[in-house]
Parts: sequence; structure tokens; C-alpha cells
Amino acid sequence: MDKRCSILLIDDDEQSCATLGLLLKKSGYTVETAHSGEEGLALLPKHPFEIVITDLRLPGMDGLEILKRVKEHNTETNVILVTGNSSAESAVTAMKYGAFDYITKPLNFDKLKVILDKAQEKLELVAENRYLRQQLRGRYTFDNIIGTSMTMQQVFSRMQKVLHTDSSLLILGESGTGKELVAKAIHFNGPRKDHPFVPINCGAIPADLLESELFGHIRGSFTGAIANKCGKFEQANNGTIFLDEIGTMPVHLQLKLLRVLQEQEVQPVGSNRNIKLDVRVISATNADLEQMIRDGHFREDLFYRLNVIPITLPSLRQRSEDIALLVRHFLQKSCRDMNRPMMSLESAALQVLENYEWPGNVRELENVIERTVALSDGPQITLQDLPPHITGSHTPTMADQNLYTLPADGVDMPKQIQEIERRWISQALEMSQGIKARAAGMLGINRTTLVEKIKRLGLPH
Repeated sequence: MDKRCSILLIDDDEQSCATLGLLLKKSGYTVETAHSGEEGLALLPKHPFEIVITDLRLPGMDGLEILKRVKEHNTETNVILVTGNSSAESAVTAMKYGAFDYITKPLNFDKLKVILDKAQEKLELVAENRYLRQQLRGRYTFDNIIGTSMTMQQVFSRMQKVLHTDSSLLILGESGTGKELVAKAIHFNGPRKDHPFVPINCGAIPADLLESELFGHIRGSFTGAIANKCGKFEQANNGTIFLDEIGTMPVHLQLKLLRVLQEQEVQPVGSNRNIKLDVRVISATNADLEQMIRDGHFREDLFYRLNVIPITLPSLRQRSEDIALLVRHFLQKSCRDMNRPMMSLESAALQVLENYEWPGNVRELENVIERTVALSDGPQITLQDLPPHITGSHTPTMADQNLYTLPADGVDMPKQIQEIERRWISQALEMSQGIKARAAGMLGINRTTLVEKIKRLGLPH
């Protein structure tokens, strides 16, 4: 391990302080020494010390007071206390105030090095977590949600207003419009950004497993429950849970979810113990929940709990003026990921992209650009490089020409419908890169329905 962290050593015994300082420097550490608490604290603003080693018993300011003052200056600095008094009471008090560890005199240097190794491991983990959080925040800034159209400006305005609230949000929009991206942007730019963001796709998990996924279970609560399991709500404590495709949740689970939202606590499957939580709930759906309420498929009381603040995302065809910006963004991303020089797009190709209906919305556009970049050889994407279903350049078949005309001798309607289903499902699976939940959203059906149709039609799965 690279021992390059900076240490402040505080001890009123100048000889002991000098000896320990020399040993630490020989071990690769950068060391500054001080002989009183006041002298040591005066050095803090001048040097970014990562570890402070201080004697507990000092004239004037003692080690516990130094510990408290160091933590006020920087909570991430690790403090190790050294004392000749090995009482448990002193150790408990030190840990209560945030000491990293505690070592007694006569000081064993090998033991101190073990403690320092652990302290450095912690520092590296903290630094890595900070870096990852910064990366996430950078990835999910508002700037990464592309759009200058009036409809998108209204979305940005609503997002900005809800950042610092804890109200439940319901994000509405067709599949592929970026509902999860919006949820992440709200989380990673709000006060809960340093806590977990836990997404769960309610439509991608079988109904009999969804309760356990959401709320957890205890060992032996059902067949296959071989160990305790922490549910998504508990994982999201102090952070945000994102309930995607909330409209697919079975009615019996909707009642349990309502209770969780009302009480802010969960009860794992098979347990009689309630776990208190502090979780912000963001839900999303491409379904018409109000129609589902009228049809008896969604609880009205749950709808009002989830729909405190709605955010409606426009489809791509409703903001076609953003397509050029999105194309440029996805071109840059795909070329960068594939280590290719930046490609351009001829005007005729852009016009076709702007005129296409985009049933799969932004996700479909991203997939089309990525595929086109991968399959194109030249520096410019032309009309001929775009997929036939975008340009409409496929050769019409007899079935296409007669699709809306009933022949005089009749038609095998089930066979024709089956052929259309086979063709559309195959295209949706191709455009969604085989992700069934996305393909189902593009087709306007549930994932379970799509899986059944794939099996019935004998399509690869």
C-alpha cells in the first residue's frame, strides 16, 4: 500500500514525539509534529492532514478536545488517540466523539502501522465514493437532458421547483422519453444526493416476487427464502426509490405500498417487525392511471399519494425541434465510445429523422444513431445509411398493398394478425436491443403479454 498520507503528531513529550515522527517518516508518511493541542490546531488550516495522532493526556487542551476540534475542521480526518490509561471508559468516550481508533502506551509501532493501514483504506474508500458521487452528479445534471423546445423548458422549470422538496413525484410519459433520467437528475441535484438512488422496474419482476423485492423478507418466510433479504425500500433509506412502470403493480401490493407511504415504515415478508424509513418516492408510468382507476385496476387513494407533483414528459414527435440537438449529442457519444472521428449528418438524412414518428422516442433515436455509426464506413451519415423502417424505403409486399382491402374471397384474419404481430414484435425487440420491457413499452403492451406472444409466435427469446 502506498503510504503517502499526511499525519499530524501531537505529544508533549518532545523526545517520544521526535522518535515516533522519525519512524513514521521512514515508513513513507509525511509527518508534522506539535507539542500541544493549541500548537497542533494552529497547523490545521495550513496543511490538509488526513490523520491526526494525539496523546490523550496533554497539558491545557487534552486529546478529546483536540478530537472534537479536528472533526469540526474536517469530518473526514481520522484521529487516533494514544494514552497510558487503557480503561474501557476512555475508549468508549473517544469513539463517541468520532475517534478512528485507540492505542495504549507503551506504544507498539507494528500495531500502530496496522491501525494506520486501516485508516488509509478508509480514506481511499471515502475519496473513491466522493469521486463516484461527483461522476454521478455530472452524469445526471440538467444539462445532460437535451432540449431547448418550449415543452422541455416547462419540464426543466418543474424539475427545478421540486428539487428541494420531499413530495412524491409521478413522472408521466411514453416509453423511451427519459423518465428515469429525469428521476436521477432530481435525486442527484437535491438534498438526498449523498444517499442511495434505488430504481426498481415493477413490470420486469414477476408478481409473486415483487413484494419481497420491494419490502424484503426473513429467512423461512416462503419456499426459497434461505436467508434474510433487505428490500428496495430499506436499501433506499434516507435516499430515493424510483418505482418505474408503477401501473403494472398488482392491486394487492398497491394496498401494502399505500401503507408504506402513509406510515413511512415497511414490514418484511414473514416478519412482525416494522422498519422505520425516510425515503422519497418517485414513480413513473406510461399508462393512463386515471383510466385504470375507472377500470378498477389501480387504487385511487394510492394514485393521489403518488401524484402529489406530476411531471409530464413530451414524446419526441411533440418536440421535433429538439431532434437535431439530440442527434448531435448521440453522434458525439457513439463516436467517442467507438473511438471514431466525429461524424456529420447530411441534411437529407436529418430531415428524414425529423419527420419520422419515433414510437420509441429518445431511446429509439439513440439506438438508431448508435447502430448507424457502427455500420457506416464514411465520415458522413447519408440517407442510405439509415434503417429502412426510418426512411420508408422497403419494397412493398403484396400483404402491405392489400392490408386494408378485403379480398372478394375473404381472408385468413388470424393468420394476417399473427404475421403483423410477428413483424412488429421482431422490430421492437431489435430497436430495444432485446430488452423486453422497452419493447413492450414501444408496442403499448405489458411485458408479461409480450413474453406470452413471443412464446406463442415461436420467436427467439
